[in-house]
Amino acid sequence: MKLNDLLEDLEVLETSGDLNLDITNIHSDSRKIKQNGLFVAINGYAKNGIDYLESAIQNGAIAAIVEPETNLENINIDIPLIKVTNTRKSLAILSLNFYDNPSKKFKLIGITGTKGKTTSTFMTKALLEAHELKVGLIGSIAVYIGNEKIEDTDRTTPESPEIQKYFARMADENCDVVIIEVSSQAMKLDRVTGCDFDIGLFTNLSEDHISKNEHANMEEYFACKTELIKLCKLGIINGDDKTVSKLKNTITNIPIKTFAIRNNADITADLSTLKITPSCSSFTMNIDGKNEQIEVGIPGEFSVYNSLGAISIAHEFGVTPDEMRQALKNLRVLGRNELVPNKLGLTILIDYAHTPSSLESILTSVKSYAKGKIICAWGVGGDRDAAKRPIMGEISGRLADYTILMSDQVRTEDPLKILKEIEVGVKKSGGKYTLIVDRTEGIRHAISVATPEDIIVIPGLGHDLYLERNGVKYPYDERKVISKLIDEMIENSEKHLYK
Repeated sequence: MKLNDLLEDLEVLETSGDLNLDITNIHSDSRKIKQNGLFVAINGYAKNGIDYLESAIQNGAIAAIVEPETNLENINIDIPLIKVTNTRKSLAILSLNFYDNPSKKFKLIGITGTKGKTTSTFMTKALLEAHELKVGLIGSIAVYIGNEKIEDTDRTTPESPEIQKYFARMADENCDVVIIEVSSQAMKLDRVTGCDFDIGLFTNLSEDHISKNEHANMEEYFACKTELIKLCKLGIINGDDKTVSKLKNTITNIPIKTFAIRNNADITADLSTLKITPSCSSFTMNIDGKNEQIEVGIPGEFSVYNSLGAISIAHEFGVTPDEMRQALKNLRVLGRNELVPNKLGLTILIDYAHTPSSLESILTSVKSYAKGKIICAWGVGGDRDAAKRPIMGEISGRLADYTILMSDQVRTEDPLKILKEIEVGVKKSGGKYTLIVDRTEGIRHAISVATPEDIIVIPGLGHDLYLERNGVKYPYDERKVISKLIDEMIENSEKHLYK
């Protein structure tokens, strides 16, 4: 595509060189630039894109987009340079133009919220597919077209060039609907700018992502998420969330629909009918003035909320109650309250809970059906909001019968330091605990002290199949770790040999 055509709708401040060039690829990562590429030099939190301009040229860049403060006369580079008012927004618009605005070719659903985004996307996908629609999905775990996994992902919402590339492929493969998880960071950093959203779902809001490289405060965090709903033709929100429910009155240019358990809403669940087991949740839902019995294959009250949000979307597409039942009954989502089969017959749950509210949610849920002790083995990620560490420690100490503190994604922090900060909260609760830095040894200890009546909850990694330390991601699948540990226990005739 001609560079001149790509620049349409950009706020261009200044240019240098010949813009009549054929561009075959676009990116802000110099390593991903190929021959005849357009490099977008974005100033990030830690690095300045302009510092990687020569690297981008070596990889094939024949033009570059630069920040507004860039002095073009000071750059001794023999390729066209285009100065714009906002490089991040420009990257999104360039990507949109390059792939011919593919989101206009299908119905686009965006899902945001602190908790439940991933589960809600998979629920929505299953519901729409039960109605015989072809569905694409972009989220925290992977990118899918129908049942085909296109590739694994390593962040909630990809950068705009990847988003538009996936959208284009989904349009080419005739998807009727595409669902995308939209993080607050994605909104803040313009990753979905220009996307033609039809429906936006806001699951809930609780404290998360408050740090120097994320959001300054909860007000900014909420505002970024709210921007997604404002981009849509219809907003669907959690009527039980005190903050999110305010959008019903503050957003007036589009219709807003609600779902709830405890308040009046367009679609509701009767809390008195809720039954939770280690493998499912069942409840009565009121939709279109009729009561419908629903069973979803993920336990917990939060699972009911996720179901109601997904059902609210599906209802807009004409999905019937029978199709809803069919889709949700056997649904499982990797790393979301995931029951891990094992040879000892222990109840072991893996979950992605990594915030105070999500940890409290899963432990409260498990407490409602646990027959024995709750053993919670976990840690938190490094280089993230440290203030939540003692808060989460207190929650685990209060709700679990036994807490095992162990490493998570430590990134560049000292793992023992992280666990010591969590320990402050556990001690405050008075709960029983131990500290084992090595994650595998922590899981081994949890298995060794559990009985068949107990429930082991392992929050944190969820769908992550790696442990990150000092910039390196080491392969780590907790399911395989658990299986191997139990095989070793059986082989060595250790304590638990339950049938």
